[in-house]
Amino acid sequence: MANVNKKILIIEDDKDIAALEKDFLEINGFTVAIEGDGIKGAQRALSEAFSLILLDLMLPGKDGISVCREVRAKIDIPILMVSARGEDLDKVRGLGFGADDYITKPFSMAELVARVKAHLARYERLTQSAGGKKTGEIDFGWLQINQSARRVFLNGSEIILANKEYELLAFLACHEEMVFSKEQLYDKIWGEEMYGDIKTVAVHINRLREKIETDPANPLHIQTVWGAGYRFR
Repeated sequence: MANVNKKILIIEDDKDIAALEKDFLEINGFTVAIEGDGIKGAQRALSEAFSLILLDLMLPGKDGISVCREVRAKIDIPILMVSARGEDLDKVRGLGFGADDYITKPFSMAELVARVKAHLARYERLTQSAGGKKTGEIDFGWLQINQSARRVFLNGSEIILANKEYELLAFLACHEEMVFSKEQLYDKIWGEEMYGDIKTVAVHINRLREKIETDPANPLHIQTVWGAGYRFR
């Protein structure tokens, strides 16, 4: 099977849900490991090689937001956050701390598997080729983006970006001065096959501004073009 070498970590305290997710993912050829609390989940995520993490929001020991932030600071793999709570605030918080997508319980196992496959396929495509400019490095002097290593340097110091933050920044930088709507950016970075919320784009734009702008409230480089979208200068 195409997914035989893909290892998924499920961090979920509900044993029945975790077992069901595991069964469906294994049927689709994935290798699956389960941890039932946030502390052990974070430790395992950082000590073993996983292709994707399914992360519950409400966990004993350490909540999903904290786990996501800890893992994202050290490794770059897709993180799909899962929760029974569907409030927009939770979605924004999860995506803002580095989750790539958000799925709300109850959901069908077919939808879960589809999202896992879509994120893995998109991650592989983007790690193989950053697209846009063909050179391995984009250099604006104050900002360097090494596309082959997926590393970003601000005034000579490396900054850590979540997976989708990097993809969004690299895409905008590859198309300097071009204006893209939220819908276009969502399609380019998350893809039409994703089920997420278009608000994700604004969340990630704000996170990027916090990391690369001197004054995030008055951005010079990632600019809002009112009524049209965003552009990089």
